[in-house]
Amino acid sequence: MTATVKYDEVEVGLEIPAVDYPVSRVDLVMYAGASGDFNPIHWNERHAKAVGLPDVIAHGMYTMAQGGRFVTDWVGDPGAVLDYGVRFSSMVVVPDDDQGAVITVSGVVEEKLDDNRVVIALTARSGDARVLSKARATVRLA
Repeated sequence: MTATVKYDEVEVGLEIPAVDYPVSRVDLVMYAGASGDFNPIHWNERHAKAVGLPDVIAHGMYTMAQGGRFVTDWVGDPGAVLDYGVRFSSMVVVPDDDQGAVITVSGVVEEKLDDNRVVIALTARSGDARVLSKARATVRLA
C-alpha cells in the first residue's frame, strides 16, 4: 500500500476531522481475547467497582489502538506510520447499556519534516475526559 495523502498538499495546522469510535462491552471482550488481557476490570462490573473504578473501563491499549486506527485511516496505509506514542490520561468508562462509550479522535498536522514525513498531534476524548495525552504520530506521506 502507499499513503494516499500527499505531502505537498499538507500544511502545518491542517486539522484532521474528528472520528467517533463506539466502544461496547462486547468490543472489550473481543479485545481481551485478541490481546490476552483478561483483567476483570475490563469486563466485570462488580470487580471493577470493588477495586474503586466507576464501572468497567476500556483497556488502555484498546484506546491507543483507536488513535492508531485514526492515523492509518487518514494516511491510507498502515505501513506509513513510522512512530506512534501516547500517554494515558484518563479512563474510558464503558457502561453495560445499548450506548456504551465513544472515543472521539481528532488530529492536527503539527510539523513537516524532510523525506515526506509529518508529525500529527492527536486528541482523544471520551465524554468530557481527555483519555490520551502527548499523543503523536509520525507518518510518511506520498
